[in-house]
Amino acid sequence: MKVVLATHNPHKVAEFQQIVAQVRPDLEIVGYDGPEPVEDGVTFAENALIKARAAAAHTGLAALADDSGICVDVLGGSPGVFSAYWAGQRKDAAANLELLLDQLRDIADPHRAAHFNSTIALVTPGGAEHVVVGKWPGRLAHQASGGGGFGYDPIFIPEGQSAGQERTVGDFTAEEKQSQSHRARAFAELVPLLATL
Repeated sequence: MKVVLATHNPHKVAEFQQIVAQVRPDLEIVGYDGPEPVEDGVTFAENALIKARAAAAHTGLAALADDSGICVDVLGGSPGVFSAYWAGQRKDAAANLELLLDQLRDIADPHRAAHFNSTIALVTPGGAEHVVVGKWPGRLAHQASGGGGFGYDPIFIPEGQSAGQERTVGDFTAEEKQSQSHRARAFAELVPLLATL
């Protein structure tokens, strides 16, 4: 069975395909080739639903859409829904990361708490809508590390690592990230809903 993922981001498609294969190998995640809707929501849930509704209407398939970002406590939860555009409208991941590091340059480790948020919407062609949320707590490093992942991964240090041996998600293997990430956590909440498709 095919389910369309409402994104033009190949990184997200690949990540979802790998996550889904572990729990629902009968589902095939396909990329979305339709027009991008205007994401004018002010919450992750609103934007995820906007994208999933557009993809379901365009393809006639059940659609998944992820709206995600990094939320920094000392910045009141920002960048949040503006994570992809933090440094401007170009969706420049390197510029976004550098701007966030610059904004936190003088902030000490105890105040660098952050979490990745993934909100996934599922919309069926019949109009049923569901939203699930996954959060991955941690803190921000002072400089980027590792060549893996994408976006803010190279500066995010997840909770639960041994002191002195902490790594950013940029240092994780793809398998490590997929088993722990905010998307994996949100998807775990989504599995019972996918069973109804």
